[in-house]
Amino acid sequence: MQITKPNLSFWQIWNLSFGFFGVQIAYALQSANISRIFATLGADPHSLSYFWILPPLMGMIVQPLVGTWSDKTWCRWGRRKPYLYAGALIAVLVMVLLPNSGSFNLTIKAAMSFGLVMLMLLDTSINMAMQPFKMMVGDMVNEEQKAKAYSVQSMLCNAGSLVGYLFPYIFTWLGISNIAPEGVIPDSVTYSFYAGAAIMILCVLYTGFTVKEMPPQEYAKFHNIEEKKEEKSENLFQLLVHAPKAFWQIGLVQFFCWFAFLYMWTYTTAGITETVWGADPLITTSPEYQAAGNWVGVLFAVQAIGSVLWAMVLPLFRKIKVGYSLSLLLGAVGFISTFFVHNQYLLFVSFILIGCGWAAMLAMPFAMLTNSLSGSAMGAYLGLFNCTICLPQIIAALLGGLILSLVGGSQIMMLVVAGVAMALGAVAVFFISEKTK
Repeated sequence: MQITKPNLSFWQIWNLSFGFFGVQIAYALQSANISRIFATLGADPHSLSYFWILPPLMGMIVQPLVGTWSDKTWCRWGRRKPYLYAGALIAVLVMVLLPNSGSFNLTIKAAMSFGLVMLMLLDTSINMAMQPFKMMVGDMVNEEQKAKAYSVQSMLCNAGSLVGYLFPYIFTWLGISNIAPEGVIPDSVTYSFYAGAAIMILCVLYTGFTVKEMPPQEYAKFHNIEEKKEEKSENLFQLLVHAPKAFWQIGLVQFFCWFAFLYMWTYTTAGITETVWGADPLITTSPEYQAAGNWVGVLFAVQAIGSVLWAMVLPLFRKIKVGYSLSLLLGAVGFISTFFVHNQYLLFVSFILIGCGWAAMLAMPFAMLTNSLSGSAMGAYLGLFNCTICLPQIIAALLGGLILSLVGGSQIMMLVVAGVAMALGAVAVFFISEKTK
């Protein structure tokens, strides 16, 4: 008979996920500024999406490994926390180096190569730091409180995104230069990465000092796995073979959604440079391009606000699939509408709608999947499920240059392509079986 885990107080749940706030600041800075950084270093628009292969590729490799290894890790510092500390430390170091890729008097090719190495290390470390938070909720929170715990984590995720997205805009408003010589990243972006690194390590340390993970015997008792101690553990391939049906069905929806968001992160800056500022998006040293880059941070922050607000509406839907599908459809409308909007403030409407889709993407997949997972392989399965986030981004990145050519080189049209993908995701929701197996 399985013993139910005790209820946690609100502040225990808060402490469990607070470090995620800092990690998400780092992730938001990466999402909003990577295309801007590499375009500034001299990347061609048709190859810009290729730089986005590394982040999901590293996530697809790192998160299953962290999940599998941490399932078997028991030490004085905890089970998941050692990976959290290691990831955060590496991320801090890389966040100091990455925005300086153009400041070491390197050739264009060398600067982009250095930036690529830093991007690879940054995403590896962010993934290493991010995954333990999802696992600790699964480890320590009972079924009754799990929805609440993931909601708190989602709220902290969006709050961290909001801060990370706005940093360059805020620093520019404070008088820090938003333009720089050709091939050099503006100080407004560089200082944003410094600030994000400082906040991230403080938040991670807060969670580390306030959360005590379950010891092995207690974990086994609450997850009913004592009798399985002598069983041969399954490898990742075997786990995939025996994955719940929902794993694959939700994965199809995830494919369309994350395909869409990769193009938002890649092409929004150049797209609105042309449609809103009326400037050539290929001239990255222009004040218009850098102003658009800052405004992208504001738009992504608006998206995060829209996501928080819509997350409050989602529980009101009686049928979870209706709420999920409608959210993605609203996101599709938001993406497609960017093609028709030429006012920077009207874009708020587009990105609030995109935020509705983002809210569902953060909450619904885990809500539908986690209760069907075994406690003995919780981390491994959550790591494998992350592949349904990473693989579509890799495919989208590989196809980016080809699709950009097919739409006549218009980078704003890539957001229309994203909208079509989100609409397909909305349809795919209705193929999900709500049975746990």
